[in-house]
Amino acid sequence: MKLSETDFLPVSREDMRRRGWEDYDFLLVTGDAYVDHPSFGTPLIGRVLENAGYRVAILAQPDWHGPEAFRAMGRPRLGAMLSAGNLDSMVAHYTAARRRRNEDYYSPGKQAGRRPDRAVIVYAGRVREAFPGLPVIVGGLEASLRRFAHYDYWEDKVRRSVLLDAGADLLTYGMGERATLEIARRLAAGERVDTLTDIRGTAFLSREGTCAFPCLDLPSFEEVREDKAAYAEACRLENREHDAVRGRALRQAHGDRFLVVNPPAAPLETPELDALAELPFTREPHPMYDALGGVPAIEEVRFSIIHNRGCFGGCAFCSLAFHQGRAVTVRSHESVLREAEAMTRHPLFKGYIHDVGGPTADFRHPSCKAQKERGLCPDRRCLAPEPCPHLDADHSDYLALLRKLRAIPGVKKVFIRSGIRFDYVLAEGKDAFLKELVQHHVSGQLKVAPEHCVDNVLACMGKPPVKVFEAFCEKYGEMNKKLGKKQYLVPYLMSSHPGSRLGDAVRLAEYLKAHGIRPEQVQDFYPTPGTISTCMYWTGLDPMTGKKVYVPRSYHEKELQRALLQWFDPGKRKLVEEALTKAGRTDLIGYGPRCLIRPESRSAAPKGGGKKRETGKKPKGRKA
Repeated sequence: MKLSETDFLPVSREDMRRRGWEDYDFLLVTGDAYVDHPSFGTPLIGRVLENAGYRVAILAQPDWHGPEAFRAMGRPRLGAMLSAGNLDSMVAHYTAARRRRNEDYYSPGKQAGRRPDRAVIVYAGRVREAFPGLPVIVGGLEASLRRFAHYDYWEDKVRRSVLLDAGADLLTYGMGERATLEIARRLAAGERVDTLTDIRGTAFLSREGTCAFPCLDLPSFEEVREDKAAYAEACRLENREHDAVRGRALRQAHGDRFLVVNPPAAPLETPELDALAELPFTREPHPMYDALGGVPAIEEVRFSIIHNRGCFGGCAFCSLAFHQGRAVTVRSHESVLREAEAMTRHPLFKGYIHDVGGPTADFRHPSCKAQKERGLCPDRRCLAPEPCPHLDADHSDYLALLRKLRAIPGVKKVFIRSGIRFDYVLAEGKDAFLKELVQHHVSGQLKVAPEHCVDNVLACMGKPPVKVFEAFCEKYGEMNKKLGKKQYLVPYLMSSHPGSRLGDAVRLAEYLKAHGIRPEQVQDFYPTPGTISTCMYWTGLDPMTGKKVYVPRSYHEKELQRALLQWFDPGKRKLVEEALTKAGRTDLIGYGPRCLIRPESRSAAPKGGGKKRETGKKPKGRKA
């Protein structure tokens, strides 16, 4: 499949000349490499604008040290739209331990450092320098999750809304297609950018604080910076009002100005999602990256299908609910099937569709029948700590879609890799989906996300009690046995989440050992902007209940909790021993079947400091 530069949106003056353009309407700047695929936000917005008749140019990963790269294609007629890319730039650059990453999968050849820290702020400054007076609109995940005053993990302090620090005219949040088209239409009609204050899904700054919608005041930036209880209250209200049906606008004073965040835009309905997915994407990285090793991020999505948006799962550490929202909307079967059939004609396609998913793969309709009229419930989760009595748990439509995909000529296997909600599967009370999942859609291992085994930690995470995971494990095992399969569950686990004490991490290590689980990777909790869990980390309060929450803060305590989850790794032995001693659990150092590690020598076996240590002869023929 040979693609040329003209199959992509323009990235240079030469591309513009090929199209006969003397000027263009919008410059779209992104911190990612240019991959023309609908799972990449900036190219998606570019195709939406192109489809509406606007001339759009893409500036991907420009040199931000001066304005020259931003001037390369000339001044856009209507405005510049800026995004850090598919990830917050600080998350893209740093690990949970604040160490610099060596690779960036959204850059050619995985080369790190091709975008700046706090990319939205830096890009906005360069655009204002290059084109004084040009309307500047910031969007994407980084802007969306930093739209309010927010705790910043890397500086360990509360920062202002990114709209102020960027000095932009407007901010779009969430999935920005509706807001972007309305902004473009009104700018093209000659309206000034400072008059665009009544568009849902946007935020702006105002001296007067005037708002076109019913509005609720948040604690000010100065209050949330100084008072953690005020920060938690702001977080509660921000999440409560993030609903396209019942949500109100939110106003937050920053000094002598007001940040006004209009209510969320309505999510796209099925025909609109279908039209979006079928815009003329090449679904490939731009050819300019071929000599640089391509863009590795395409490999995860090239043969995957996104069939839904939104998630009512309610995990406290996940940013999706505060970005895409909790309302689930889906593409039609026909649209998904057309995409799959097109995949079979790709020269690299080997017969395997890697995923049919989205934020949560098995959500194909609203969580309950009242949602469209009333919005989602402001003060409770749909699934945790137990499923809502009104939850409509039904996999029949998703199952029908998977069956149709399996029947396409040239498709050998259809996998589900983006994750299912095991509690939602159980809530349905039927085995049809689980049976076909096991029979057709697992490639040896099914990844699920129990995250922990201690119920008070799970409650902080917004996850169901561990007994729900255990019930799913049992049903999954029984179904594999019934179908003659040998397939395994791979659990995602998180260490050091707010609420998790060192003793809870020990209990999780015991649980994993007892169930024969040896995780190769463990995710240390990462306080990313905008999540409920990040609010807990900063304030020590659960913003939804007001209750105090224990927070493991020091790097060393996090290191101890993480090491416990990989107690079997010889390189972590000293950390595990220290953790067990500090937790008063030296009974788990020994040769008994429950022990996590052995003494360094019999003479060095710990004495006292915890429960009675298990003893016994060293087992033969297996690891203790």
